[in-house]
Amino acid sequence: MSKAIQSIRSTFTLTAVAVLAAALSLSGCGESKSSKAEEQAREAALASEHAPTVGDPGAKVHIVEFLDPACGTCAMFYPMVKGWMAEVPGQIRLSVRHVPFHDGVEYAVKVLEASRNQDKYWETLETLLASQREWVHNHVVQQDRVLPAIASVGLDLEQLEADMNSAEVRERMDKDLQDSKVLKVVATPEYFVNGRPLPSFGQEQLANLVREELQK
Repeated sequence: MSKAIQSIRSTFTLTAVAVLAAALSLSGCGESKSSKAEEQAREAALASEHAPTVGDPGAKVHIVEFLDPACGTCAMFYPMVKGWMAEVPGQIRLSVRHVPFHDGVEYAVKVLEASRNQDKYWETLETLLASQREWVHNHVVQQDRVLPAIASVGLDLEQLEADMNSAEVRERMDKDLQDSKVLKVVATPEYFVNGRPLPSFGQEQLANLVREELQK
C-alpha cells in the first residue's frame, strides 16, 4: 500500500472520528438543555404559589398534594398528613392542588376554590372529605348534595355561588390541571415531598419520604 493511500485513509479516519465526536457533543448538549428545560418546567409546576397552604412558611418539609375531593383514598390520607403536622409543629407545610378525575367533581372543586374568598377553605375541604358518602355515589358527584353537605361550615352561599363562576377560580383550576399534566399526575392522591415524588404509592412510602426529609 502506497504512503499516499495510507495518508488518505488516516486523514479520513481522523476526520470521521472528529465528526462523530462533534455529533456526540452536540447531542449531549441537546439532551442537557432538554433535561434542564424539563426540570425547570417541573419546578415551576410544583411551585404552588397560588395554592391553599397550611403550616409554617419556613417549614423544613413542604408536601404538595394533588387531590380530588371525591377521592376516597384522599379522604383517608388527609387526616394522616395533618396528624404528622401536629406531631412535629412548624416542621411540615402542606399545599393542596385540585385534580378533577371523578365525574362531576369540578363543581366541588369550584366550591373549594370559592370558599377561599371567605377564608374557609380548610374547613370546607375537611367537611367535604368527611361527608363524601353524602354527595358521592358510585364515584359520581351528586352536585345538588354538595352544598347541603357543607352547611355546617357557615359559608355565605350567595357570595360562594358568585365566586364559583369567577375568572379567578377558573384560572386557578386551569393552573392546577396544567401542572398536574406536566408532573404526570394520573391518580389521586399524588404527593411530592420537597419536590420528590413517591417511589411507589402507599402510606408507608409517604411516611418514609417525609421522615427522610425531616432528618436531613
